[in-house]
Amino acid sequence: MKKVVKDLQFKILIEQDEDGWYVASVPELPGCYTQGKTVEQVRKRIREAIQLILESEPQLKKEKLRHPKATPQFFGVEDISIRHA
Repeated sequence: MKKVVKDLQFKILIEQDEDGWYVASVPELPGCYTQGKTVEQVRKRIREAIQLILESEPQLKKEKLRHPKATPQFFGVEDISIRHA
């Protein structure tokens, strides 16, 4: 029997912390985050983290295979200022 292969999509958030490190997380996978010194390094590491979580959490993997598109839908990022006295 031939195995069906699906491309699973995930939204990742990448931020840069105060020390210059990049921190990546996957909102739809609880506990899925990592860090790296470069954007390329953090992208590689977050892929590895996603794979590890899917391997260790069969129910999450099963659900993602049913709905392979990325969720939640990305809306946007904004900086806002609040006046404070």
